[in-house]
Amino acid sequence: MTDKLRAYLYLHFCVLIWGFTAILGKLISLQALPLVWWRVLICCVTLILLLPFKHILGLTRAMFLRLLGVGVLVGIHWLCFYGAIKIANASVAVASMATTSFFAALTEPWLLRQKVKWYELALGIFILPGMALVVGHIDWTMRLGFAVGILGALLAAVFTALNKKILEEKTPPPPLVMSFVELFGGLVVTSLSLPFALAHTPELTVMPARWDWAWLGVLAWVCTLLPYYLTLLAMRHISAFATNLTINLEPVYGVLLAAVLFHEHKDLSPGFYYGVLIIILAVFGHPFLKKKFSNEQ
Repeated sequence: MTDKLRAYLYLHFCVLIWGFTAILGKLISLQALPLVWWRVLICCVTLILLLPFKHILGLTRAMFLRLLGVGVLVGIHWLCFYGAIKIANASVAVASMATTSFFAALTEPWLLRQKVKWYELALGIFILPGMALVVGHIDWTMRLGFAVGILGALLAAVFTALNKKILEEKTPPPPLVMSFVELFGGLVVTSLSLPFALAHTPELTVMPARWDWAWLGVLAWVCTLLPYYLTLLAMRHISAFATNLTINLEPVYGVLLAAVLFHEHKDLSPGFYYGVLIIILAVFGHPFLKKKFSNEQ
């Protein structure tokens, strides 16, 4: 098995795991911001206990600040995603996040000083109607929700490309160290946001209920730490664009997993399956287009 094939398998496994996050979000009683705060807090505490402290101290100040900055972007991205859900709805948030592939086709070449690949731009546009079909009815009048979601998509494209740039350096930090510093950056952002949320929403609950602790553990350890680590490993061999393109399968997995686990016999319209087909064609067509039109092997 080649390194690139193993990287794609890691990534698809991560996307499948991320498909469970919507299910866990349904099981956990907390609202979005406290949920994300506990998620990154548990991850950071776990990594502090697991990582030898000398590995973290081994980072140069410049690299620590770069990783922390990437983590801040990750945290703002999460806030934008959940903010889009709050302002509009989940369908609007997921649909707007599908623009990440389009942004990635532009930001990755810019940050890595490469030429823009026309076929990646085309795939980034091609996947948009597929995502719209998958998420179902969308109220296109919810402009503010779309704007916030699209900002989150742009940030996702930027921090993925920045991670790719760091991983391509001569001696990149170990993936677990990168995960810790970046998740810590996300914790800083959500911690700063929490007091403002409490001030404007006094009824906001921060403490998890009894069963929330179990589901938060699964969310943090299985659906955050593991895929974060594996995605960084995968990105050593595949591009940031390919990573973001594959992540578009997450809502597909999420819908199918919810239907199986909750026996929600939702009436999936033919449009859902057409949308799935479009996304699959884009995701699995990218390696073939890359091989045909690029000098990269």
